[in-house]
Formats: sequence, C-alpha cells, structure tokens
Amino acid sequence: MFSFFKPKPPAAEPAAPVAPEPVESRPGWAQRLKQGLAKTRDKLGGQLAGLFGVGRKIDAGLFEELETILITADVGVDATHALLDTLQKKVRRENLTEASDLQAALKEALVDLLTPLQAPLDVTPHKPFILMLAGVNGAGKTTTIGKLARLYQSQGLSVLLAAGDTFRAAAREQLQVWGERNNVTVVSQEKGDSAAVIYDAIQAARARNIDVVLADTAGRLPTQLHLMEEIRKVKRVIEKTAPGAPHEVLLVLDANTGQNAVTQVKAFDDALGVTGLALTKLDGTAKGGAIAAIAHACLTRPRPIPVRYIGVGETVDDLRPFDAREFVEAVFAA
Repeated sequence: MFSFFKPKPPAAEPAAPVAPEPVESRPGWAQRLKQGLAKTRDKLGGQLAGLFGVGRKIDAGLFEELETILITADVGVDATHALLDTLQKKVRRENLTEASDLQAALKEALVDLLTPLQAPLDVTPHKPFILMLAGVNGAGKTTTIGKLARLYQSQGLSVLLAAGDTFRAAAREQLQVWGERNNVTVVSQEKGDSAAVIYDAIQAARARNIDVVLADTAGRLPTQLHLMEEIRKVKRVIEKTAPGAPHEVLLVLDANTGQNAVTQVKAFDDALGVTGLALTKLDGTAKGGAIAAIAHACLTRPRPIPVRYIGVGETVDDLRPFDAREFVEAVFAA
C-alpha cells in the first residue's frame, strides 16, 4: 500500500523547514569548502609545499617525488601521468628551472583537468524534472536527496521525494525525516517494488504540478549483477511512465572510497547511463585527490560524465554545484 507522507502543518505562524544557524555563525561556502578539504589539503597540499620549496631545482628526482605524492593522495596512476606530462611539456616550453614555479603550474593543470566536468545541472527544462539517484549503500544517497531538496527549494522550485529504496532497513523512515525537514511530500511504500513507488511518485507529481521529483533507489554493489538488473528495471519503468525521463541519473559517490569510486562510475554508467556525479563526504577524507582520478576516467569514457555536486559537511546546505577552480584553490589554500 502506498503512502504519502506530508509534514504536519505548524500550529502557529509558518516557519522555515529547518531553522538555519545565525548568519554570523556560519562561514561562507568558500570557507566551508576550505575547512571541508582540510584533510586532503594536509595530505596533498602539505607535501607539495615541501616539494616546491624555495631553492630547489627542477630535475628528474623532483618529478619522481611528485608522482609518488599524487598517487598516494589517490589522484590515480593515469591522472598522475597526465598531469606530469602536462608539467614536463610546460617546463620544456618555458625553460623553467625552479621547483617553486611548478606549484602554480600544477594548480592550473588540475583546473584544466577538472573544468570539463564542471556542468551545473539545470532542472527547469522539464516538469516534472525526474532525477534518479543511484549508488552503493552508505554513499550518502538519502542525505544527498535531502540536501538537493533544500537546494532546489531555495531556487523557488517545488519538490517531491520518492522513497524507492525499499531494500534497506529504515531507508523510508530516513527519507521521511528529510521530507519533514524540508516540508515536502514523500511517496513511499512499507514494502514492495521500488519501480512501483517511483511510478506512483511521478503520477503524484503530475497531479500536483510539482517541479522536481527526487527518486531514491536501493544501494547496489557493482558486482551484484542480479541486483543491478533490478535498478535497470526501475529506469525502464521511469522511461515508460515519462518518455524522455529520467532526465538525470545522478550517481552518488563517497569520497572516502578513493580509487574505488572510479570502478563504481564505470559499473553504474554501463548499467544505467549515468549523466552526473555527486561526490559526498569530502570533509571526512584525505582522499579528495580522487576527484582527479574520477575526472580522468570520466573524460576518457565515450560520453564524459560531469560532476554536478560536491558535499563537504552534514548540514542541509553543505551540498553545492561543483566549481573546478574553487575546489583546487581550496586544496592549495594556505
């Protein structure tokens, strides 16, 4: 049996769905990004600062040390070699001799690598815009849905949530909590078929003139082929219910998984045709360099996959569109 979870109306004057912290107590996004990437910066930026110290000359040994630093920071072998190749060409072209000159060059090389993945998602071309979220258990899909709901509401859009993760215990209840925080309806079912829940949510969104449907799906490991087939079924049902949908298949990746995220991108893209990525939990890991490995892997696929959002905290507004230069500057910030 389907259920529509609606937040209880307030007894007094309407209030914001989530009481924000006082403005003066909340640093701006740039500062929060810098704080969130502190572990990555300590591991990657700290080692690089020592490598590019004043007085050191550029030589083969320096490039060997740089290769080790980048790989141990989860930048990945392929992305590391691509970055080193770019730097070596710049050294030859500009006759650079001082190691200190390479730090700015590396920053620009990283920006150049990541910029093609910078593509903010526009959810206005379709109504309802149906966004299907996928990812392994624990990646942060449900939390990301709650944060996306708040983000789209801040843009003046109406949102409906579909509790399509009927596999994981308490997933429905967790999504209902986010629905209550954001004052949005959650379509759910106590048990049963994920595709049926999302079908019902799409019909409800049409009837209520909703702008955006955020559809949760059960977490799947790329190696669970029979379960991956179930999530393909969900997509097929969405396609039949709303031709042209889902308008976005967003893969949520936990930054803590480092290089394993690259494997997840390939597996889910092969199964679903992923159209965007959300990288979460960057504040809890020193593996933020993995975004370079992801970028290299995505750009070398037949169809490049952009990074739509990154998350660096637990609060409802700690998910923002990805900005390549902003990200690199935060990693290298003093």
